[in-house]
Amino acid sequence: MSDASAPPRQYVPLTCHGHSRPVPHLSFSPLEKEEVYYMISACKDGNPMLRDGQTGDWIGTFLGHKGAVWQARLSPDATTAATASADFTAKVWDTHTGELLYVLQHDHIVRAIAYPFDQSGMIATGGFEKKLRIFDLQDQKPADPGSSNVAPVTIETSRAFEIGEGVHKEPIKFIVWAQDPRVIVTAAGDTLRWFDLPSRRCIREVKLEGEIKSCELVSLASSHSAPTDIGGGLPVLAVAAGKTAYFWGGSRAEDDLKQIKLPHGIASVGLDLKGRKYVVGEEPGTWARVYGWEDNKELDVHKGHHGPIWSIAFSPDGNLYATGSEDGTIKMWKNCEGFYGLWRGGVSGTD
Repeated sequence: MSDASAPPRQYVPLTCHGHSRPVPHLSFSPLEKEEVYYMISACKDGNPMLRDGQTGDWIGTFLGHKGAVWQARLSPDATTAATASADFTAKVWDTHTGELLYVLQHDHIVRAIAYPFDQSGMIATGGFEKKLRIFDLQDQKPADPGSSNVAPVTIETSRAFEIGEGVHKEPIKFIVWAQDPRVIVTAAGDTLRWFDLPSRRCIREVKLEGEIKSCELVSLASSHSAPTDIGGGLPVLAVAAGKTAYFWGGSRAEDDLKQIKLPHGIASVGLDLKGRKYVVGEEPGTWARVYGWEDNKELDVHKGHHGPIWSIAFSPDGNLYATGSEDGTIKMWKNCEGFYGLWRGGVSGTD
């Protein structure tokens, strides 16, 4: 039996280069066939990148934004990617060809974007207009993706549905679509709000300790989740604000699980549902700190970034997590024993 006080084994992180400006957000796709998954990163250089989720290998760059890209997400079926930009648009891309499929027009900077938990035909957006909108992509479809010179479909804001009109007083920085498709959560300023889509009304409002710096729904692939996980096998909403990490569970992401006050500010938080630990990007600072879920004991400190860590995401199998930083790099940290991805000695894939 190993010595419980022994430090965790340190694995060298993988560093993904390619961006020329800060990386404010990254996220993973769900698990595909044969345990394949992807990672997408937003960047202030305006060029979001798609990578192999296990190895970090570059697959492609989505070219077309004329301003910083603040958020990027992959659809539940991984066939499209959605990006939110300072160029007053959100864009939807074909992940196989890199082609632009939709341009969602806005009247100000778009900061937040989200797909429903398991439906790829809708998009929620928010930003400096302080409006939460839902765009139905199935309303208008681009021409056959196989044909040459496909013109993207432009959808005006007037075609979108606004939810909770007049409720937001500050720019919307994050949007999370709960597992229950009728519930959307927004983060604006220091306030989290839950919205009921059928009635388009705000049903709950919670003021947090400070400005919300990160807000993500954390989930594992169904083949990897269990009732013993944090959240009981359901997704968990993880939020960083001030010096506190907040966690909500349940299909509507509204059951209070835990609030953890730390001795330092946090710019981001990620949650290891199965390993029962959480990772935060300290602020001010450049380190990621790993804490135990039960006792909040510091388990590890990851050094290597040269700027604040704005985004932390766990892979859909929980075997690694990625950090996106002000320094323009993404680092991938191993979170399992044995061979995995490039940590097996140069061969990617799974056992």
